[in-house]
Amino acid sequence: MLTRRDALVAVIAAAVTAGGFAVAQSGTAKGSWVINWDDVPAKTTESGSVRSLYNGPTATLKNLDVHITTLNPGGAPHPPHKHPNEEMLIIKSGTVEALINGEWKKVGPGGVIFLASDIFHGVRNVGKEPAVYHVIGFKTADTPAGQAVTMK
Repeated sequence: MLTRRDALVAVIAAAVTAGGFAVAQSGTAKGSWVINWDDVPAKTTESGSVRSLYNGPTATLKNLDVHITTLNPGGAPHPPHKHPNEEMLIIKSGTVEALINGEWKKVGPGGVIFLASDIFHGVRNVGKEPAVYHVIGFKTADTPAGQAVTMK
């Protein structure tokens, strides 16, 4: 039986596939497209790697940022911070904790994390294997102006 969570993950995945996996470069996305995992090279980071699928405007968004992060065990992509844009993370594998409203919450494969505008948040891998998650960041005409701020 399809649960509400499974339906939400399926809808989000379909939207990302149809609208976000277009081009692994900046520019205005025009039309629909597909990109394969192996077509986007992983760039090594201090905490694992990242595959940048798209970062630029679309017909309806000021900016759409779609990337896939792989975190090594114990890793975090950056310290807790906040920014004006909203983000959604979909966990593919592994176990992460997300800082939400001052509390660390554990989430595993199939889980979804929504990070609201201008709210301090963070992510860290608390498992014994690499954690892989898809990040979808978006800005609209209503997104407040401002810069990212790191938690002290």
